[in-house]
Amino acid sequence: MNSKTVLIADDDSAIRTVLSQALSRAGYSVRSTATAAALWRWVTEGQGDAVVTDVVLPDENAFDVIPRIKKLRPTLPVIVMSAKNTIMTAITAAERGAYDYLPKPFDLNALVQTVGRALEQSSKPVAANANQPVEALPIVGRSPAMQEIYRIIARLTQTDLTVMIVGESGTGKELVARALHDYGRRRKGAFVAVNMAAIPRELIESELFGHEKGSFTGATSRMAGRFEQAEGGTLFLDEIGDMPLEAQTRLLRVLQQGEYTTVGGNAPIKTNVRIITATHRDLRQLINQGQFREDLFYRLNVVPLRLPPLRERAEDIPDLVRHFLLQAAKEGLPRKDLTKDAINRLQSHRWPGNVRELENLLRRLVAIEIDDTISLPAIERELASTPPQASGPIQDFTASSLPEFMENYLSRYFAGFGTGLPPQGLYERILADVEPALLRACLAATGGNQLKAAELLGINRNTLRVKLRDRNVKVVRGFD
Repeated sequence: MNSKTVLIADDDSAIRTVLSQALSRAGYSVRSTATAAALWRWVTEGQGDAVVTDVVLPDENAFDVIPRIKKLRPTLPVIVMSAKNTIMTAITAAERGAYDYLPKPFDLNALVQTVGRALEQSSKPVAANANQPVEALPIVGRSPAMQEIYRIIARLTQTDLTVMIVGESGTGKELVARALHDYGRRRKGAFVAVNMAAIPRELIESELFGHEKGSFTGATSRMAGRFEQAEGGTLFLDEIGDMPLEAQTRLLRVLQQGEYTTVGGNAPIKTNVRIITATHRDLRQLINQGQFREDLFYRLNVVPLRLPPLRERAEDIPDLVRHFLLQAAKEGLPRKDLTKDAINRLQSHRWPGNVRELENLLRRLVAIEIDDTISLPAIERELASTPPQASGPIQDFTASSLPEFMENYLSRYFAGFGTGLPPQGLYERILADVEPALLRACLAATGGNQLKAAELLGINRNTLRVKLRDRNVKVVRGFD
C-alpha cells in the first residue's frame, strides 16, 4: 500500500469521485474537497504529498492559492486542471509554480502517471509573476493537438533552451516564438525576427552579425547586426532552411563559442541571446543533400516543436473564426457573425494556407459582405475564387503519369553511365530538371501572380522567389 496522500480540490462531485477512485486504485490515500479554503487548511496542517486542483473553485481561484502553497511548502507538487483550455492557462499554471497542467477532459491514466512522476521528484519553486497579463490570447485553439503545444510552451518559458519550430507555412510559427519570448525569462529584452528567405544571400552575414565601415562597397558606416539588436532577448531565425552554408558555419561558431565578429571586424563580441528557429522544410533531407550542416541542426534542434496544420485541428476553427471576427471589429471593420452551416463548411475545407489563409478569407468577407451575418453561399463563393489545390488533373497526373515519367527518366539516366554507377546527387538532379517546369506551370496557372502561385505550391512567397532565382525561372513583371 502506498503511503502517499493526494489532496483533490474540485467543485464537481463527479470529478472528485472519479479521481478519488482512480488514485485509490493506484495505491494512494486521497482527501477531496470542493473549496480552496479546505485545501489551504490541509496544506497548512502539513497534510498531503501532492495536490490536484481545478483552477476555478467556488471561494477562490487556484492560481491565487498556488503561490501561497509554494511559499509555505516549496516541494509540494501542485497539478492544475482546467476546462478553460487556452495557452494562457498553461502559461499561468507554469508561472505560478504548478508541477503540470492538464486540460479537461483529461485521461485518467495520464493523470495518475503525472501524480506518480510528481511524487518521485521534488518540485523546484518557480517565482510567480503576478503582474503578467493573462487576458491576451496570442494563440487560439482548444484541440488536443494545441493543448499539447500549450503545455510544451508553458514549460519552455521557464528556460532558455534553443527551440526549433517546424510546421507548414501559415501555421503560426512566429506567434509561438513570440509567446516563448513574451512569457519567458527574456521578456524585458528585444524580440528580433529575421526571415532567412527574404534576405539576399550575399547580405545575410552582414544582416546577422553587422558590419564595419568600409568592410565592403556601400558600407559607409558601421551597422549593428541582429545579434547585437537582440542582446539580452530573443533572436528568431525564420526559414532557417534557406540560410546559405557559409552563414551556417558562422552561426554554428556563435552557438559553440558564444561570440561573433562583425563583417570586416576583428574583435570578438560576446553575445547573450536565446535562439529560436523555424522552418517548413525537411532539414534532414537538406542535410542529405549537403545543403544544411548536420552539426548545426543538432545545435538548433534542442527542443523540436511541431505545429499541426489547420486540417489536423479543424475543431479549433469556430474559436479561430470568433477570434478573427473580433479582431477585425477592434480594428474598425464591421462586426460580423457566421451561420452554423458556414462554419461547418470552413471546417470541411483543407486549408493549404492554414491559419493565415483562414484569417485572410475572413477579413475579405468582413470587408465586402453587406449583411451582418455571413452565410454559406458567401463562403462557397469565396472558396471558389481561391486558386485550386492538388486535385483533378494535377492529382490524376500524380497518381498515374508521374510513376511512368520517373521510370523513363531513371532508365535514361542510368543508361547514360553504361555499367558503372552514376555520381551521387540524383535527388538534386531530378529537382533541377523537374522543379523549373513546375514553377512555370504554377505561374502560368495564376497569371504570373507570385503570391497565388506560392499558395498553390503550399510555400510562402519569399521561398518561391528564392526558387525562381535559383532555378533561373523568368517571371512576368507586374505580377510580383
